[in-house]
Amino acid sequence: MRNLHIKRGLMAFAVALTVGGTVSAVVPANAASAYKTVSTKTVKKTAYHKKHAKGAIYNKAHTHKVSNLAAHPHTTWYATKRATLKHGKSTGIYLYVKNSKNSVKGWVWHGYLKKGKAPFVLTKARAAVAMNAKTGKVVWSKNANTARPIASVSKLMTLYLALKKVDGKTSNWNHKVKITSRGLVSMSRSADCGGFHFKLNHSYTVKQLYYAAFLDSSNNSAIALGKWVSGSNGKFIKKMNAQAKSWKLGKAHFVSASGLENSDLRRYGYGYGKANANKVSAKDVAIIARHLITSYPRILKDGKIGSMKVNGQVCHNYNNLLKGRKYYRASLKVDGLKTGYTPLAGYCFVGTGQKRGKQRVITVVLHDENEFTETKSLMDHAYRLSSMNN
Repeated sequence: MRNLHIKRGLMAFAVALTVGGTVSAVVPANAASAYKTVSTKTVKKTAYHKKHAKGAIYNKAHTHKVSNLAAHPHTTWYATKRATLKHGKSTGIYLYVKNSKNSVKGWVWHGYLKKGKAPFVLTKARAAVAMNAKTGKVVWSKNANTARPIASVSKLMTLYLALKKVDGKTSNWNHKVKITSRGLVSMSRSADCGGFHFKLNHSYTVKQLYYAAFLDSSNNSAIALGKWVSGSNGKFIKKMNAQAKSWKLGKAHFVSASGLENSDLRRYGYGYGKANANKVSAKDVAIIARHLITSYPRILKDGKIGSMKVNGQVCHNYNNLLKGRKYYRASLKVDGLKTGYTPLAGYCFVGTGQKRGKQRVITVVLHDENEFTETKSLMDHAYRLSSMNN
């Protein structure tokens, strides 16, 4: 019995030595003898990425493991050397690789890699889109046509319809909207639903409501704007859906001017429809943003405002890709556009910017965990595409 166990062990070791051909690809680093170099040559720098979950990077002698490939699932590796290594009676072809930051480097069996850069991915956002704002073409997407709750990103449609009614007329900007709804006043004072505080029977100009809804993402201000546009909350939501239909947005349905869900709105008397939330696909959100930017380019100038006082209250822009903010990067030239969050929708963000020599990009990430980091990655990827060149 003991001899049988030994025989089986030797057979298993022999199989391990020959996986993937003649190469000893899976011999552990603490093997009795180190790998020996048969030959080495410098090769033209070539991009590779992980072929599957197996494999690891070692020092050349294979006495030390640098890292498992599985720890770098979306990394592009750049090979600059090629070697034939020998272990025992087995030989194999190995590549010397580095990641783009030169922080991980070493030797890996060629069979664990395949040529070409690693496909671009967003790991956190459940849906995302990058769109060329000039052509309207989607240049990258993830679950782009799945309708999802979009929280305050909904306000892009509200702002579009409000600007459409304003029509650039000073008289409309200065029109006063009297707040007679106790529900909106109560909402404005809510820790989770409010922001820009309303006073009962106090009047605010359309411009004040616009900035409060846009910069401060005030839900009560967005609803008040909608009531000014259409006469009532219900009529405005119908207008939102009619506009979506006219743009052929088949993955868009609105029940709220603000992006709050009905589960929150009902306590203030502003529930509408049977669905709980606005649901729009990432692609349709990008289309709404494109219409807004194209028809009313002032939205980009306003979108760069970090904060401003409106009726004595500070309205803070939550876009953390703007200059002076945590995720700012000068080269991306970000000048918009809209954040959003509810527990149901997760973190959502519509970004836009125009890098020098490139077309304007519109990015959308829905139900993300770090919307600004992933937006930067998505913008970087979009700008690397030839279709975004001027």
